[in-house]
Amino acid sequence: MKMMNKKVLASAVAASAIALSAVAPSASAEVSASVGAANMYYWRGMDLGNGDPAISGDITVSTGGLYAGVWGSSGDASLGTEYDLYVGYGGEAGSFTYDFSLWNYNYPSAPANADGSDGSPDLGDLTEAVVSLGFGPVAVTYYHGLEDLDEYWYTTLGASFDKFSVTYGLHEDDYSHLDLGYSFNDNLSFTIGVPVDDVDGTYDDDAKFIVSLSLPIEF
Repeated sequence: MKMMNKKVLASAVAASAIALSAVAPSASAEVSASVGAANMYYWRGMDLGNGDPAISGDITVSTGGLYAGVWGSSGDASLGTEYDLYVGYGGEAGSFTYDFSLWNYNYPSAPANADGSDGSPDLGDLTEAVVSLGFGPVAVTYYHGLEDLDEYWYTTLGASFDKFSVTYGLHEDDYSHLDLGYSFNDNLSFTIGVPVDDVDGTYDDDAKFIVSLSLPIEF
């Protein structure tokens, strides 16, 4: 059953991306892409790159509320280069917004395991289901792991006010953080990440300052 679930998850992401790509030339479909850089790989209150900068890029095909795409990054310190596949559906009704998506994480350059076997996960192994609901400037997002991540969850509560934002994030092991953000413009943003509960010193409890630059690619 587990092997079948892996095939279904991977196939769902891949099939959706292929289907959307097929309709991309039509007037109802849009293709967007961007490249980005940041002074660190900041992920859910943690610096996964041990202070090294990160370069990323993405491409998304969307039609109506349905979307699918690929996001890639120079990777984190332990797992190496990363690419993520995603598919989802989102929309709004008045001040209410919603988004449902599946994300699959892949690390083709992951170091080998201690026994010498390939350390990179199989397609579909590291997958999350994500639900985001918002009303006005406030949004709640819940991430729940599937397959090899089935014991993991993470949730955020955030609010945006013009160029400013505040987000509280909580992991399943009780590690939590508070992010304060400022968007200078559509391309340049700044974030201060402060741990709230470092779970008895398990994590790095230093505050982090993140500078992120994102540039759209015109087709």
